[in-house]
Amino acid sequence: MASPENAPRRAALLTLGCARNEVDSEELAGRLAGSGWELVDAESGTPDVVVVNTCGFVEQAKKDSIDTVLAAADVARPAGAKVVAVGCLAERYGAELAADLPEADAVLGFDAYPELAERLGDVLGGHAPAPHVPADRRRLLPISPVERPAATTDVSVPGHDWVPDIASSARGSRMGAAGVSRKRLAGGPVASLKLASGCDRRCAFCAIPSFRGSFVSREPADVLGEAAWLGSDGVRELVLVSENSTSYGKDLPGGTRALVDLLPRLGATPGIERVRVSYLQPAEMRPDLITAIATTPGIAPYFDLSFQHASATVLRRMRRFGSRTDFLDLCARIRELAPDAGIRSNVIVGFPGETEEDLAELEAFLTGARMDAVGVFGYSDEDGTEAEGYDGKLDPAEVQARVARISELVDELMTQRAEERVGSEVVVLVERADAEDDDCAGRAAHQGPDADGECYLVGAHDDGPDPASLRPGDLVRARVVDSEGVDLLVETLELLPGPDAGAPEALAGVSTG
Repeated sequence: MASPENAPRRAALLTLGCARNEVDSEELAGRLAGSGWELVDAESGTPDVVVVNTCGFVEQAKKDSIDTVLAAADVARPAGAKVVAVGCLAERYGAELAADLPEADAVLGFDAYPELAERLGDVLGGHAPAPHVPADRRRLLPISPVERPAATTDVSVPGHDWVPDIASSARGSRMGAAGVSRKRLAGGPVASLKLASGCDRRCAFCAIPSFRGSFVSREPADVLGEAAWLGSDGVRELVLVSENSTSYGKDLPGGTRALVDLLPRLGATPGIERVRVSYLQPAEMRPDLITAIATTPGIAPYFDLSFQHASATVLRRMRRFGSRTDFLDLCARIRELAPDAGIRSNVIVGFPGETEEDLAELEAFLTGARMDAVGVFGYSDEDGTEAEGYDGKLDPAEVQARVARISELVDELMTQRAEERVGSEVVVLVERADAEDDDCAGRAAHQGPDADGECYLVGAHDDGPDPASLRPGDLVRARVVDSEGVDLLVETLELLPGPDAGAPEALAGVSTG
């Protein structure tokens, strides 16, 4: 239903895919709110336009994105609302997607983000912009990373344009220095913070660099400023996201040492109790970075490592580095510094040319690595990738059989790893607390969001706080008493002190230089 005359236009945002996409949606929400739009719920808020932030990573994600656009159109069209597709699928396929998906009133790429409010206004006025023609976004910036910062002023890099203004934030404003804000779309004590965008690696199976572009770091001052704003907004854990966090700083004056220098400053952010770094490339894990993540106060000893496989032969065909020996050595170095560190990864099975010997090498690595969480994916061709043209493709049924085989092993190993933690102490950040349903849960430092398992607070030990009294955002010292799969059952020992700065005034003393 269209807004009454002179009333603010209403937009709803639906987000699919990864945490990076969620940050992009919050930037888009900030742009719209800063331009006078009202943000509403897609189902109950009678929006004038539904913006679907799509994912274009793998076939299932593409299907989910298209299904979401179709479902949104089924609800929006009868009410006179419009549906607009943005995000990775829209950027990757552009005009082709628009032609195949007439249910979307517009398909907008990343370059439309800075003027999203105007473009949505055009759509509502019946003048939808022409869908963009996709191009390899790696070609938009200089090949040399050090030459990129000056060039990014002419290239839209989603999630980078919110520049916090500490002074105005201290006065309670949520606007950035450029008149752009990030608006949180979901509450809770955990929030993602974008460290960088794009990727310079050329993995044979991955299309992401072609539509996300070359690697671009955010300035440390921007990262610190946004962290301070999130800390003032009730966030207690920051999850640093990017396509490749280990490359952070390669295009900045300080070089790749920049992340090592940044982490202690993030860990000291008022209100923030835990900082988690995600998307780490094993081949780029330098000793100083391993030490920084494993030992810096306020930084979770958590290593989200993109191994993908362990057979050196398969890894070379993937255009990646390493081997079972290299990766086991990396895990051993991490645990030497932090014995209880969390280590998680994803692996791809059924890659073209993968033999039984290769699969056995992967099984041997997984058994020896004792990781806390592993995602298992079957190989499938991705448009425009090098591996799409490889010979040695396996039958899809064989790929699925290998996925089942490795998944069964992984489930057993993750269960064993959780059992090993019984009797240990953990610090749990409470994320869900419902006394009525007797449901109180959160995550320890070794557990990342979404897929690494949870800690269920099932009781109190001696003078520990009653789980029924806890609230999201509480930090609790607890003892692991049992495990269920990857999940841990814990008893509370102590409620840790709350953040020393949760009000906007705390931002006034934050230095981002």
